[in-house]
Amino acid sequence: METKTILITGAGSGFGKGAALGMAKNGHNIIATVHVSSQVTPLREEVAALGLSDKIRVERLDLTDQYDIKQALKWDFDILWNNAGMGEAGPVWEIPVDLVRKNFEVNVFLPLILTQGVVQRWVREGKKGKVVFTSSMGGLFTPANWGTYVSTKHALESLAEALQQELAGYGIKVQTINPGAYYTGYNETMADNPFRWLDDEVNFTKRADLRKGFDNFFATPEGKMDPKEMIDRMIEIVPADEGKFRNVVPKVIEDMLKDHQLKAWENRI
Repeated sequence: METKTILITGAGSGFGKGAALGMAKNGHNIIATVHVSSQVTPLREEVAALGLSDKIRVERLDLTDQYDIKQALKWDFDILWNNAGMGEAGPVWEIPVDLVRKNFEVNVFLPLILTQGVVQRWVREGKKGKVVFTSSMGGLFTPANWGTYVSTKHALESLAEALQQELAGYGIKVQTINPGAYYTGYNETMADNPFRWLDDEVNFTKRADLRKGFDNFFATPEGKMDPKEMIDRMIEIVPADEGKFRNVVPKVIEDMLKDHQLKAWENRI
């Protein structure tokens, strides 16, 4: 595989960071972008300590900052990996709608703005690049109390599917990666979010019940998988010229989702 230059959003932690380091070790050139300035220097120092400074360039890319986006659109790269995201959890029937709106802003609208800018430039220049979206197993099914976050991933699935068809004629490829509930700290932090607004005196959903539900999920083997498996797959998937449009990892989750989608046809009210 030829060497690629890959722009990653949300590379300050978790999958993005792990895969950035892994792809650099495999010889690719990485523009690892982080959301806040305070993440830049520690990541640069870590990259230098690993001897990867010639392969990884660390930049701030705050998607809510139009000037950061404008700057990023001038950089030269072959693959855009929309990996940054955040999540609001809690009961959909009680969650404040401004939090739902914010979750869509960060996970759907802002990556779309960046993606439009990138692919329009590629089309103008005749460049055949690739766009990858970090979706989720939650892009393909919806567990109770995760509806806000996973609805943003459902939206991403739809945008990616449309983009794949629209850009095929220009030689631009589109892919999604759908991780299971790997233990990166991301889901665990998301599960804390409802407790900043959930009020036992106001809401029907009780704090203790919701916490117990989350704790029970994270205690299962599916709720605490080692992220190394996912990172190893991302290192293969993201730079590749060929591959599947949708990439669910691990296989047991892919099988579960296929089963879920079949059963959806028989769901009754």
